[in-house]
Amino acid sequence: MRNTHVLPAALLMTLTGFHAASAQSVPSPTPQFTAPKVDVFKELRVISGVTVSPNGDLTFVGSDAKIHRTDATGSEKWVYTVGDIGRAYPVVTPQGVTIAASYDDTVYALDPAGKLLWKQKLDGDIYATPALRIDGSVIVATAGGSVHALSAAGKLLWSYKVGSPVFSSPAIGPDGTIYFGSQNNRMNALTADGKPKWTYSAGSLVFSSPAVGPDGSVYFGSSDRRIHAVTPDGQPRWTVLTGLFVNASPIITSGGLVVVGSYDGSVYAVNTTGETEWTYRAGAGIAGSAVELSDGSVLVADLSGTVHAIGKAGQALWQLKTGKKIDTGISVSDQGSLYFVTDGGGLNILQKQRPLAVGPWTTFHGAPNPVGRVPTPVELQAQTQARRAAASAVIAALKPSTTATTAPAQPARPPQPTQPAAQPTRPAQSTQPTQPTQPSQPVRPAQPAQPAAPALTPAQFAAAAGQKARVADGQLFLPLTEVAGALGLDVRNVTVRTATLRVKGQNLPVTVRMLDRAAFVPLAALADLPDAQARLTRTPTAGITLTVDGRSAVFPVAVAGLLSLQSPPEFASPR
Repeated sequence: MRNTHVLPAALLMTLTGFHAASAQSVPSPTPQFTAPKVDVFKELRVISGVTVSPNGDLTFVGSDAKIHRTDATGSEKWVYTVGDIGRAYPVVTPQGVTIAASYDDTVYALDPAGKLLWKQKLDGDIYATPALRIDGSVIVATAGGSVHALSAAGKLLWSYKVGSPVFSSPAIGPDGTIYFGSQNNRMNALTADGKPKWTYSAGSLVFSSPAVGPDGSVYFGSSDRRIHAVTPDGQPRWTVLTGLFVNASPIITSGGLVVVGSYDGSVYAVNTTGETEWTYRAGAGIAGSAVELSDGSVLVADLSGTVHAIGKAGQALWQLKTGKKIDTGISVSDQGSLYFVTDGGGLNILQKQRPLAVGPWTTFHGAPNPVGRVPTPVELQAQTQARRAAASAVIAALKPSTTATTAPAQPARPPQPTQPAAQPTRPAQSTQPTQPTQPSQPVRPAQPAQPAAPALTPAQFAAAAGQKARVADGQLFLPLTEVAGALGLDVRNVTVRTATLRVKGQNLPVTVRMLDRAAFVPLAALADLPDAQARLTRTPTAGITLTVDGRSAVFPVAVAGLLSLQSPPEFASPR
């Protein structure tokens, strides 16, 4: 146990001479909406991250060197005194056991009532959040430079000596591999029984905790200012350079984007091929993890004390300014409450918000209760069902109430179903004989025929695509919507850099470019789809004939003869 407690982020800022204010030179974008207000604020002296149990209870470690359990509004249920403070998120097992660690080098296990089950002394301060394995055992990393496996009963199963302090929270892949960063500039991989599997060298210290994708790919940040992607066998996939060190831990959104903030004051969203989809300028350094909500928006807090809500395309939705530093991530309950901690240990609660997005790693360590493990298919299915049900309940609660006492009178007016909102305010007008003449209003259901108007034939879509075709940087681009209509393709997702097409039963990404606020896809990217064919034609229509998934269309493009149908390296398969 150390006599003084210097947090890793603060220590690194001291070594580099960087301070949060130095990242505030870039103004953040103008938000589109008014920020929600903090519904509940309590001075609870919170110093760790906040863990949310399935029932909405909160667990955290306080600056009073106690483990706290509260209800969803921060009202205390129990406390347990430990030997020192701690920054690691507690972990709550499916059986309700709380696993928490502190700077007294000890891991504690408490029963659902807050009584001690066991404790285990290790070889150094514990900054990192433990990872919970499917058998109930936990993986714990220490500043003493070791990684330990403890059984569900607290017995030491094995230890691995790293030889360098570990502040990065371990994460467990689908095959049981254990990943963690260390202060010798490495990302490490151990087998499930604690044997070294591989190491990957970054350019500097690794405080960031890894996020693990469903395929076992590992994503993390480093003080070398880069976001790193590594294959399950330790080979580099890509890196993205930011303006300053990346201590925050990435998340992986439901759409497959790796999202993480940097001390340069920006949030980066990178797709799985290493292309930056969008960059959001928060204006102040970011130390905590982001979180994705069920509507696809991303929330992140910066060191100036502002919570940012970011849209799917990287646009500013709203900004909540607290004026107090926030250096941990935002926690989200399935009941739709958001929790974050401001400098001094204040617990802030935003109620009636969206629950978490469905996905294996949409928040720090993969869950509101940060178990640090890729869920099994059964767990993910249960998680999906629970969050969808929660999201439906939250959305229903967000709608304006329609349970006014005058509502039961409505069934007496079946002829006016299209004006339920206006009728209750004018009950006396039910005697007016002129009301039934407003069936001109119900003729509005003819409005849905508007979308049907553009129901073009595939040939018409192809002709429209040919007319809108563009040449940029020596490549031919076709409008995505018209191409999909011509070829009968199902477009599953579109961002500012990529689109996902359903082809031969697979979701396949293609590069797109936004031109005049519309998505255009390179001809070369379409020609690269499985079994796709593209050829120049002269009759009956001059242009390009494209065949994808067994469907063909002729696009009348006058510049066809100027372009090659070969894919340039930009569209080659990712490394």
